[in-house]
Amino acid sequence: MGRIPQQLVPLGLLFVAGIAALAAARHFLVPETFGEYGHYRAAAVDDVRALPAIYAGYTVCADCHDDKLEEVHGGRHRGLSCEVCHDAALAHAEDPGAMMPGIPRGREFCPVCHSYNAARPSGFPQIITSLHNPGKSCMGCHSAHQPVTPDTPAECSACHREIVNQKSVSHHASLKCSTCHQVPPGHFNEPRTVRAVKPSVNALCAGCHDREADSPAEIPRVDIVSHAGRYKCWDCHYPHFPEGRL
Repeated sequence: MGRIPQQLVPLGLLFVAGIAALAAARHFLVPETFGEYGHYRAAAVDDVRALPAIYAGYTVCADCHDDKLEEVHGGRHRGLSCEVCHDAALAHAEDPGAMMPGIPRGREFCPVCHSYNAARPSGFPQIITSLHNPGKSCMGCHSAHQPVTPDTPAECSACHREIVNQKSVSHHASLKCSTCHQVPPGHFNEPRTVRAVKPSVNALCAGCHDREADSPAEIPRVDIVSHAGRYKCWDCHYPHFPEGRL
């Protein structure tokens, strides 16, 4: 049997020392109750249980404010608990005269959810706070408990801010959304059940971009039939931010 190469001896010692260090660290750093109920520290449950309760829960709020709860359940905020907007209210529930829950009235609170954020899904109402009715209170136009018709805005930008931002710096900036999309009136009230209709054939794009189209001369032209072939225009071109002149 051949001898172990000399250069492997220090590497082996380092490897053994590393394993020993990791084992020692795990022994001294991993909490004693870790793994009892799963991959977490079981004593954390007791720590949380020992914290003083400060939230009442919406069912407690409903004991006195069932009319407000009915309003909320009839609007788009039905998934929110009362204390999301009104702060922790257990102290108020226990002694209503001694503590009143907070009532947001300025412009700082609502933008926490409704200011423009590209990570939010399309269809979620978003605004650019500095441009949307600057200086005015949100509740001056919108009912916080039931933000539905007639509060629902008729502008597409209210829910599709990212698309509107893209389109505003594109060659399609001057086009209304309804130029390409059929938008039923009910879409503005129930956007998830009454959907806007997207184009399904190239004839829509051909209305502006075909060589025979009756549109301004500066618009890029192609022979739609030969250019697109079996593909749809939007298979290659993003309609909200199309390329420059071809």
